[in-house]
Amino acid sequence: MDYNILIIDDDKELCALIKQSVAKENISAEHCYSGADGLELLVKNEYHLIILDVMMPGMDGFQTMEKMRVQSSIPILMLTSKNDSMSKVHGLRSGADDYLTKPFDMEELIARIISLIRRYTRFNFADNHLLPLTYKGLTIDFDSRSITTRNGIFELPPKEFDLLLFCAKNQGRILTKQQIYEEVWGESYVYDDSNIMAIISRLRKKIEPDSGMPFYIQTVKGIGYRFNKEV
Repeated sequence: MDYNILIIDDDKELCALIKQSVAKENISAEHCYSGADGLELLVKNEYHLIILDVMMPGMDGFQTMEKMRVQSSIPILMLTSKNDSMSKVHGLRSGADDYLTKPFDMEELIARIISLIRRYTRFNFADNHLLPLTYKGLTIDFDSRSITTRNGIFELPPKEFDLLLFCAKNQGRILTKQQIYEEVWGESYVYDDSNIMAIISRLRKKIEPDSGMPFYIQTVKGIGYRFNKEV
């Protein structure tokens, strides 16, 4: 098997179905039925992706993800029966890289799994020895997919790193939400800005001296965002 994922969901039948489905894509899967067990497995084993259910007895998915993000930037795809936008935004703001509502089409789940794994494992450039990008108070390191800021050093989850890098590579250029979504998510724009807003919010807390007055990633009202050309 080429890749290994972890499924954390108290629905045993669904775990077995996902495991069987991803095996056809040369992806192996382990599964457990609680957040606590998932945290133990994450310490012991190496994974390329975690599928995490929100509604579980005991420690729910949000609490589990919060603990995971302390130790790992591995991509997390959240599953939930909730279809309200507040739960979706909460999951994305808390550190999820993607979000899928039950019931879902298995082919869609597989497509999202493959997309997240590719973004996590691929090299962004043919030359793996490029020097880090350096700005005023901000350094973006390609090899470690990390940033150094006034607030500290952060290893970024895939979506955060890809979005920041896309903006930085287009410094001074206004990027529409559609351009950002199609580049970072690799999908057609669906006019759902909550994903972008959640990632931007998480990034700003890490890179901005004052997240309430963004210096690096600036909002262009009614259009999208721009990476400050003055840095």
